[in-house]
Amino acid sequence: METSSLFCGIISGDRRRTHADIADHAARIASGLAQLGVRQGDCVCMLMRNDIAFIEAAYGAMRLGAYGVPVNWHFKPEEIDYILKDSATRVLIGHADLLHQLRGLIPSGVTVISVPTPPEILSNYRIDAELLATPDFAIALDGWLARQSPYTGPQVPQPQNMIYTSGTTGHPKGVRRAAPTIEQATSAERMRALIYGLKPGARALLPGPLYHSAPNAFGLRAGRLGGALVLMPRFEPEEFLRIIQAERIDTIFMVPTMFIRLMKLPDEVRRRYDVSSLRHVIHAAAPCPADVKRAMIEWWGPVIYEFYGSTESGAVTFATSEDALNKPGTVGKVSPGAELRFLGEDGRILPQGEIGEIYSRIAANPDFTYHNKPEKRAEIDRDGFITSGDVGYIDPDGYVFLCDRKRDMVISGGVNIYPAEIEAVLHAVPGVHDCAVFGIPNAEFGEALMAVVEPQSGVMLDTSEIKIRLRASLADYKVPKHIEIHDKLPREDSGKIFKRRLRDPYWENAGRKI
Repeated sequence: METSSLFCGIISGDRRRTHADIADHAARIASGLAQLGVRQGDCVCMLMRNDIAFIEAAYGAMRLGAYGVPVNWHFKPEEIDYILKDSATRVLIGHADLLHQLRGLIPSGVTVISVPTPPEILSNYRIDAELLATPDFAIALDGWLARQSPYTGPQVPQPQNMIYTSGTTGHPKGVRRAAPTIEQATSAERMRALIYGLKPGARALLPGPLYHSAPNAFGLRAGRLGGALVLMPRFEPEEFLRIIQAERIDTIFMVPTMFIRLMKLPDEVRRRYDVSSLRHVIHAAAPCPADVKRAMIEWWGPVIYEFYGSTESGAVTFATSEDALNKPGTVGKVSPGAELRFLGEDGRILPQGEIGEIYSRIAANPDFTYHNKPEKRAEIDRDGFITSGDVGYIDPDGYVFLCDRKRDMVISGGVNIYPAEIEAVLHAVPGVHDCAVFGIPNAEFGEALMAVVEPQSGVMLDTSEIKIRLRASLADYKVPKHIEIHDKLPREDSGKIFKRRLRDPYWENAGRKI
């Protein structure tokens, strides 16, 4: 099938919207927002699942130089209320069914615009039919949009969406980055082409949620390249493969959990679909087991790439398929324009091969602050380099490896233990689907290692056998003292294991956190 004959625009379920229509809707949204008092630097919150309207609302806010603020739709009303107030949003745009829960919680002066919950969302989620009507405290999007004329105001620098980090303690923090200069925008464009593989005419697929930073950046850029952007309401492995074949997808952003689910499909299902159109599949957000990465490369070819970074830092390393095969476990070499430092507990810059906390900077990126929390920004800064608390090292060949997040490090009997190392060995145990390792209180050693293991479907695991296998590869002190088998591990919507939900109950009555 020739890609020139394929639809260009944004696709969501059976709905297709051309780039011209998207541009028109975004311009009308910008005009309507301006009439509601939204000005350059203001915030517009978006409480939506993956939807064409999400993209258009973000574009509309950006046209005014305002910050689109995606809100995690899994949040409870109190959590949403916090972001609405902290961001001082002027307008909230949300799917109708998600808005009803906010009755009585909308801050004074905030205008609420209700977006019809689309059919593909309804077919993928259980939603009460009574929640589909526009709430009486909101304005219906379609009628409001029809009353607007396209915005014709002056061009202003367009900032990235302001993403609220998930937050390991306390409330989430909004990462507010200054709008880029022309030079910074040009540099960012080159980086997106390298890291995300997004080039003019790209046919992109986004199976991850638009409220996360990397999928958000990927989706908003892909929607402006003149090709196609396909939004999935949620990831379903075989439907994902069907879309790749039907739409001749060439560029995708993924997370490792999606790889694992794809590899669990029967061989005959995987062979049923043509994935030869793929040229750049980028993944990030969580470690990918080396054996899973290798299997994906064998299936799809050397089209799989990886980056490491954070909402705050951007992509500071980049790995090709060749890197993954030659250096299993690496997150790649330092990205062009990025700088990394590995610092010891005393703040000293460590040499190659020594494990330290990772600090990074990309000088060409616009600087950021945490919205309303500049002191939190200062806490993670050392000489202009910032950290997200990750621990790792760089080898003599320039490849970066992660050991763990500093906050996840376990200190048992005065010895530092990095759970990621143990998790990597656990992943290789036959019958293990996924796992999480963390520290729990121990009267003698301060902390003891706990492993929670999710077995593959239909497999019965024996904890004693698991320990025997671990001892074959790890020093005795790295073998978890406690191992539990859980049918299913709790996960965030990004696919990451929600480790705090496993760890926190053990510390609730300990009188301490570490």
